[in-house]
Amino acid sequence: MSSESETTGDSAATPNGDGSTAKPEKKTRSFFRELPILILVALVLSFVLQTFIARVYLIPSESMEPTLHGCEGCTGDRIVVEKIGYHFGDPQPGDVIVFRGPDSWSQNFESIRSSNTVIRGAQELGSLVGLVPPDENDLVKRVIATGGQTVECCDDQGRILVDGQPLDEPYVVMDFPFVPGSQTCDTALKSARCFGPVTVPGGNLWMMGDNRSNSADSRYHVGDELQGTIPIDNVIGKAVFIVLPPTRMGTISSPDIQGK
Repeated sequence: MSSESETTGDSAATPNGDGSTAKPEKKTRSFFRELPILILVALVLSFVLQTFIARVYLIPSESMEPTLHGCEGCTGDRIVVEKIGYHFGDPQPGDVIVFRGPDSWSQNFESIRSSNTVIRGAQELGSLVGLVPPDENDLVKRVIATGGQTVECCDDQGRILVDGQPLDEPYVVMDFPFVPGSQTCDTALKSARCFGPVTVPGGNLWMMGDNRSNSADSRYHVGDELQGTIPIDNVIGKAVFIVLPPTRMGTISSPDIQGK
């Protein structure tokens, strides 16, 4: 017993004059009709990725040499900064992080946005999806001490002390001179390494660049209302990988500098 529903409808095959069966024509969508949808999906995915998961940042200065390469007019490293990990725990000593500079760190910051309203709007939209850098003073440094810890420099070997214990910092290859007997924290010619002691307020971090002789970090801002520290709330994420240029590609280490 047959049913009409099995032999009728738009998808039914049509006999040819020679007895063969012609296949129904497939409906094709125009590529240009689908293109706006594909672009929209890509932009939404980019927004979600850049806002909640990870973002690529360009290193513009020498303050983190040689860990991260950057300088005015050169090809700086591009790093991946992941944003998920610190939702489950606070930054730890040794972590390289990207953060928004507090007001005292941003006095010389100049907006990168156009004064033209239309162009500025396009730039803000591009920033949402990662095509344009955010218009904020984003900085990259290494965590040296956390809330409640006391940081200072130096011991008799020129090392930074946290709660009286020297740090192990193999990444520091550029620093101010420290010469026992002639240029220390106690001599007439004082070493520029010397600072502190400073007790880090709870919920804040003491930050320093790996290039100790060329980094406007917590030492430079020690006279501000936060004693040079930055709030954990200002942290954007952890720098984990150098993606460009190819010759610099690799992971960014976070050693246990306090030996805990």
